[in-house]
Amino acid sequence: MSMIYCPECGHEISTAAVACPNCGRPLSAPAPAPAVARVPVVAEPIHRDGVPTWIFIPLGIIGVILVVAFFIFMSRNSDDANSNLSVNVNTRRPASTNPERVSTTEIPPNSTVTTAPPPSTSVAVPGSQTDVSAPPSKGSVVIDAKISDRKGQPQPVKNEKFYLLDKDLETILSEARLEPIEGQSLTNSLGLSVLYPDRFVDFNRNALRAIKEHIKYAGTTDGAGKAELGGIEPDSYYLFGVTRSGKGFAIWSQPVSVIPGQNALNLMPQNTQEMEIAPGE
Repeated sequence: MSMIYCPECGHEISTAAVACPNCGRPLSAPAPAPAVARVPVVAEPIHRDGVPTWIFIPLGIIGVILVVAFFIFMSRNSDDANSNLSVNVNTRRPASTNPERVSTTEIPPNSTVTTAPPPSTSVAVPGSQTDVSAPPSKGSVVIDAKISDRKGQPQPVKNEKFYLLDKDLETILSEARLEPIEGQSLTNSLGLSVLYPDRFVDFNRNALRAIKEHIKYAGTTDGAGKAELGGIEPDSYYLFGVTRSGKGFAIWSQPVSVIPGQNALNLMPQNTQEMEIAPGE
């Protein structure tokens, strides 16, 4: 074993000694501990419900791109549709010179058309905006009745009934087997029964009953002597009316023809027939 001297006190000690036994000075430092390699730790991203948070960023960008592309596509389609409609309108065929052809109305782009419901007498033509009015199937009669007073001045026949009969007055009274008033025709007998209803009550009642069975249409005159009868089937009729004025009466009994539409009957002023019946007749 080799020996060495302590550098502190000079005492002779063995080389295997760790420290000087005399002064306690350590003879050699312990071997340094081996360095431990440090591995960096990378933090893992936090997951929520199994989906990483960063995934929403590219999804949002993709969604914005799709929305912008959709609006650009729709805008181009709208422009193409308007362009095609304009071309169709501008390139339509010119109207035919044939006068019998039904005209049509072209509708410009982006315009609004409000169609009113057609009246009951109109016939709608498919594919056209032109209505063809059907002719009326019924007729109406406007009567203007007047009588002449003693001075020959026309006066309106106010509040009096006028009738359209299917037979003439004389035929109706004859078929009813009425006996005329002595010295009078059946027509004048009716006038007398209107002028003197108390004297000829039976004739008046039977005559009016017979006339009633042949009435087709009726109307009453107003203060101006005018009456309107509507909804009449076009045909031939007999106009009948009777009125009393003072000591006389006037009777209308004449044929008339009614056609579809309005028919005006401006009756000539009727002269009154004045008759006086002595008591007891």
